[in-house]
Amino acid sequence: MPTETLSTAVPETSDEKHVIDLVEELLTTCPPKTTDAVAFLGRQFDMGLAWVNFPEGHGGLGLSPKYQKIVNERVAGAGGPNPYLRNPIGYGMCGPTVVEWGSDEQKRRYLRPLFTGEEVWCQLFSEPGSGSDFAGLSGKAVRDGDEWVVNAQKVWTTLAHVSRYGLLVVRTDPEAVKHAGLTAMVVDMHAPGVEVRPLRQMTGEAEFNEVFFTDARVPTNETLGKPGDGWRVSLTTLMNERVAIGGIIPPKASGPIREALKLWGKLSSDRKTTSTRDELMKLYIRAELLRLTNIRAAQNRKVGAPGPEGSIGKMASADLNKDTYAFCMQLLGADGMLYGDYSMRRPETAMGPTDVLQKAFLRARANSIEGGTSEVMRNILGERVLGLPGEVRVDREIPWSKVPRN
Repeated sequence: MPTETLSTAVPETSDEKHVIDLVEELLTTCPPKTTDAVAFLGRQFDMGLAWVNFPEGHGGLGLSPKYQKIVNERVAGAGGPNPYLRNPIGYGMCGPTVVEWGSDEQKRRYLRPLFTGEEVWCQLFSEPGSGSDFAGLSGKAVRDGDEWVVNAQKVWTTLAHVSRYGLLVVRTDPEAVKHAGLTAMVVDMHAPGVEVRPLRQMTGEAEFNEVFFTDARVPTNETLGKPGDGWRVSLTTLMNERVAIGGIIPPKASGPIREALKLWGKLSSDRKTTSTRDELMKLYIRAELLRLTNIRAAQNRKVGAPGPEGSIGKMASADLNKDTYAFCMQLLGADGMLYGDYSMRRPETAMGPTDVLQKAFLRARANSIEGGTSEVMRNILGERVLGLPGEVRVDREIPWSKVPRN
């Protein structure tokens, strides 16, 4: 949820004025400093200020997504709660998917508690044998009356251990080509047959998990879209995921580059060499270019569903974060090796506090993997944005059951 400096410009349109008036009413009737976070977010949802581009009655106003920036700035400026921090996978990825593909009943049931953070969500896509080749997944569901019977293993599932619901994609037609035989559904993470196991990271935390489905039953009315729509549903999720991870517009000189600037300011004069200063300024320029690129992308986004351009910010932010925190370790010198607490922890938020720079350095390694690897992002940008010839794909027209696998 962006936190740009609050704009005081005169509203340019009636829609903009309407949004501003609603936000002022929200802040007046529910002062953030004295209103419970869940109550505040619930009221925000009911007023259509959760996702302004969503339909009325489902947390939105049916307006352009560009007006969400006004809501986010003013709520953050007043000290209001941030729904992204409370439920990052749900708010940034699952909510937009449910509103586009869910039934009216699913929208009514899930969107409000998802936005308020009362029900945390996770995303169940990756598998041990199909990470970057998502369409090659082998987890399956078989129809049994009005239920799906699911048997699958998912991996790298962020916050599965605190999630109430998950967005699951499995194979329901092995005789179709691999992209066509997938189905998406909402799964109850507390249902029988669903087991969550922690995956400990090098930070000492277990933010990620692997999830096992053993004859788990999912009602067929929890299908998103129709059977076979899973690939298209997943694209909605993934495009929003890349914007959620790499498309946030931070204040100027904030985030990782701010930490680098602070460290530089503390260095003794003999360590402030010309080469080190030049490296810092190159990182600063990259951070500002990324911020401006994300602003331009947000301004050009005229509809609710982001396109492949979201891969630009995701890829660039992953590389920048890793390089910036590596530079911080360089400035720390031998102290960069002193992380300290490697005890096993299971955080309740994703990509949590990075006030310990050594932890931030380690955690940033995941940025180029989660939400699509940087290699996949380059393929998407090359093929779908630049129009370059695609890679040779010999399994595109072959039924999934006939595709050779290890």
